[in-house]
Amino acid sequence: MYEFRLYVVGRTPRSEKAVETLKAILSHSIRNGHDLEVIDLMANPDEAERDGIIATPTLVKASPPPVRKVIGDFSNAEKVAKILGLGEEP
Repeated sequence: MYEFRLYVVGRTPRSEKAVETLKAILSHSIRNGHDLEVIDLMANPDEAERDGIIATPTLVKASPPPVRKVIGDFSNAEKVAKILGLGEEP
């Protein structure tokens, strides 16, 4: 099971687009299940400390290890999947 946290600042059209893009990437790349938690740092500022978030949007692959982060543009699905190490079964 893969676990992801997406950190955003406010629920904006841009952040909603990032969420939809990531859902599509994850559904296409992961066959054995995943969880995507979206954390709005405007509503929960202390959550940034958990993963050392300094910029948004940031996607954190929390498990399985190794932990990996993607910051910024999620429009290139192949590049995001490669950075996260997806396509490989854990």
